[in-house]
Amino acid sequence: MPEIRETNDIVTQITTVKVPPNNQAEVLQLMAERARFMSTQPGFVSVSLHKSEDGSHLLNYVQWRDREKLKAAHHSPEFRKKWPRFGELVNEAEPCLYQVAHVEVA
Repeated sequence: MPEIRETNDIVTQITTVKVPPNNQAEVLQLMAERARFMSTQPGFVSVSLHKSEDGSHLLNYVQWRDREKLKAAHHSPEFRKKWPRFGELVNEAEPCLYQVAHVEVA
């Protein structure tokens, strides 16, 4: 379950992926396969995948307990094995680490 709070030590990586609309479904499938692998790695908290309604974007919201463990998981051979196909299907992928700055809930 995502832990979105201002005062936690969770590392959040959000990756925006631009895709041709006809590739969105296949890219989402690859991202889901990789998410299942990531969920078995040390330090994993959660992953949420989002798709745009127009088919042009995907968003990957990942939370991890430790930056180094996140980095290690991203560089593992199991994670990378689908990378060539992913790279063929996307226009651009932009990962970035974030800190929660503000939360407002009902």
